[in-house]
Amino acid sequence: MDKEQLISKLNWFYSFELNQVDLYTSQSKSTEDDYIALAFERIAYIEQQHVDNIGNKIKKLGGKPTALGDVVAPIIGKTLGKVLALSGIGNLLKVNILLEQKAMKDYKELIHSVKGKYDNEVVKILQSNLIDEDLHAAWFNNKLLELKK
Repeated sequence: MDKEQLISKLNWFYSFELNQVDLYTSQSKSTEDDYIALAFERIAYIEQQHVDNIGNKIKKLGGKPTALGDVVAPIIGKTLGKVLALSGIGNLLKVNILLEQKAMKDYKELIHSVKGKYDNEVVKILQSNLIDEDLHAAWFNNKLLELKK
């Protein structure tokens, strides 16, 4: 994978993470349960850190974070968040789990592609984001199981 391909992949994650920031922010505002709303708010904050870290790495590599992601991802995230909130907390959590699983799969693939080929900072950013996505999916799954009881 050359540098331009890496920047392209990082821009995909940049857009995806931006989408998640707005998705979880929207869900936090649409959820009546205060604890779950706060959890979504915290998760959105963590996803914003992912956006910032990826954006900074893209710039260090000589690229530019995609402007399309800055425009389209927030619209999709907000809209999806509002629609999912209307479908009930159970369905909302199930979709969130699927989104986090997609992110984890993609992070694992990119980590495998760049490990040993780029500086450790790239790998560490990707691995740190992967851990966060895994924790988010586990929290969503745990909350879903708790609500089923």
